[in-house]
Amino acid sequence: MKLIKIKTDKGTTYQCSCCGQVYDELPLTFGNDFPDYYFSIPPDQREKRIELQESLCVVDGVYFFHRGRLTIPINDYDQDLIFNVWTSISGDNFRKRNDLWENPRRIDEEPYFGWLQTTILTYDDTINLKTIAIENEVGLIPTIKMIEDEHPLTVDQEKGITFEKALKIVDFILTSGHTKTTNKD
Repeated sequence: MKLIKIKTDKGTTYQCSCCGQVYDELPLTFGNDFPDYYFSIPPDQREKRIELQESLCVVDGVYFFHRGRLTIPINDYDQDLIFNVWTSISGDNFRKRNDLWENPRRIDEEPYFGWLQTTILTYDDTINLKTIAIENEVGLIPTIKMIEDEHPLTVDQEKGITFEKALKIVDFILTSGHTKTTNKD
């Protein structure tokens, strides 16, 4: 698939060359509804073993996950490529996050260590890469910073990517159907 840039009187749109779907703006925000670990639980056991909220997930009462925003700067464009991802988190930090969920002072907390639990297409194996989660103001999910040395995802987050590379990533994601586009939150 290739996204075709179309200039109109009302601005620029992007059209999928395969299916014809038109996007009013280039989709740059993607996300997953579940941490990848969710899929290791048999479907008939998920309701009993998994507690899931919009941005929090607990499996078997011992595996804790939270959703955050991983941003990759696009150096030659006015927006960033964003992935709403899941990371694991310790039970203690999970409880602390819940206790501070509505507290404006949560931004004063030290970052939480975690392991990435979302497959990010075009970046090889991304499961269990080292991350930290940095709290944002109330109403926003944490910022996820990659800390896995020399992984391409870490390098791209730190140095940014070109618009051309972002287009290739978006093309691949939209073609695969494995990740959904999301609204920015």
